[in-house]
Amino acid sequence: MAYTIVESCVNCWACEPLCPSAAIIAADPHFIIDAGKCTECEGDYAEPQCGSICPIEGAILNSLGEAINPPGSLTGIAPCRLAETKAEIQAR
Repeated sequence: MAYTIVESCVNCWACEPLCPSAAIIAADPHFIIDAGKCTECEGDYAEPQCGSICPIEGAILNSLGEAINPPGSLTGIAPCRLAETKAEIQAR
């Protein structure tokens, strides 16, 4: 049971101080999560703190390889409507 940070991570440091188990480690080229320490915030928080603060959608995956902050989670715009919404904004 552990999360994984993937290459889209930009090393912004938002997640590292929030991790209750100190499982997030600065590395090159992006942060990593120590699987031995990661508790997925179970027993501490209702939702994973790293995923709740991460500004990069899809940068943190659960053990099934699914994004815990999937596309649309930050903007509230469903991926299928993203192109339409961008065009609408640019037309203004």
